[in-house]
Amino acid sequence: METYLFDWANLLVRWLHVIVAIAWIGSSFYFVFLDSSLTPPQDAQLKKDGVSGELWAVHGGGFYHPVKFAVSPPRLPEHLHWFYWESYSTWLSGFALFLISYLWSPSVYLIDPKVMAWSPAGAIAAALAFLVVFWLFYDAICRSLGQSKNGDAKVGALVLVLVCVAAYAATHMFAGRAAFLLVGAMIATAMSANVFFWIIPGQRTVVADLKAGKPVDPIHGQRGKQRSVHNTYFTLPVLFAMLSNHYSFTYAHPQNWLVLIGMMFAGAAIRQFFVLRHGFKLGRNAHPWPYAAVGVVALLALIVWLRPAPTEAVVVPETVGYAQLQPVVEQRCVMCHGEALQSKGIRLDSEDGLALHAQAVYQQVVLTKIMPLNNATGITDAERALFAKWFLGR
Repeated sequence: METYLFDWANLLVRWLHVIVAIAWIGSSFYFVFLDSSLTPPQDAQLKKDGVSGELWAVHGGGFYHPVKFAVSPPRLPEHLHWFYWESYSTWLSGFALFLISYLWSPSVYLIDPKVMAWSPAGAIAAALAFLVVFWLFYDAICRSLGQSKNGDAKVGALVLVLVCVAAYAATHMFAGRAAFLLVGAMIATAMSANVFFWIIPGQRTVVADLKAGKPVDPIHGQRGKQRSVHNTYFTLPVLFAMLSNHYSFTYAHPQNWLVLIGMMFAGAAIRQFFVLRHGFKLGRNAHPWPYAAVGVVALLALIVWLRPAPTEAVVVPETVGYAQLQPVVEQRCVMCHGEALQSKGIRLDSEDGLALHAQAVYQQVVLTKIMPLNNATGITDAERALFAKWFLGR
């Protein structure tokens, strides 16, 4: 019953996490598009009121006319919508999912003795430290260089180096699957912290000054805008890290840290293409196709690099029955999927149990090679071939 309820908690929290992440990413993408698509106002009154840009759009049968004030509007409306619950809900649900999926069973999910053999408590402490330390370094870089000459370029270069160092460290400390997710969680924590420590406080200061009739310092908007832009470039790399746990050929590679960096770089380059594309349509910059090309070339290079190496043919019997497969199952699978521990509610310690989950076993053991997790039981290619022959011959 405990395992059953635990699986339900995992499912519901994951569902919630995806829902609120869609809301956060969607609003982020929309406002980046909006900022890039604004044109100077045509109405004289709007110019007089301090409007710096406007957009006419049609959607869902209606017309919309959002406008942007460069620093502050002449008056504040009674109801002002704040965009922050999406960010906080995404982080809180993501951390809860990280707790359920990884920190709850560190010996299984965080630790790979072939990478680093350490205590569960040490692995948990190190994983949590990644979230905090990355934010401290990233925030220090932004605060010290963000407002300097060519500050965006300097910050971007140093943050890239910081992410590369973190990716290398994580993949040399944790199981590959956990390392990829941890790097994504680390960047996502910085994204949410940007909202919590900079974007929302700056906006609250501006609103308070407006209500008090004080002049508004534009630095709050500039800092908030800078962190918001960082968040949009972080988005695609984080999404890859969160999806990577389904594709063992990425995190199981001997140089998995380079795979992670390459995928994140490609995601950021492609995101840059979409950000600049809106401005190109209005004639503000050259066509940003080089960024898309760089991203696509990076992906193609990874595809070529990660292609399976030729292996010697594995000799297996013409037909494989349960009797031939049973010793392999008992040695490689039953410790997690037997009577004592029924992980995910799955038992494979009988012929009927194995047959009941045959499709899932074939997918996890043969196709994706996700199981055994981190190959903790040392299954061989010949044994995987036995599973394939057994399934295909049923």
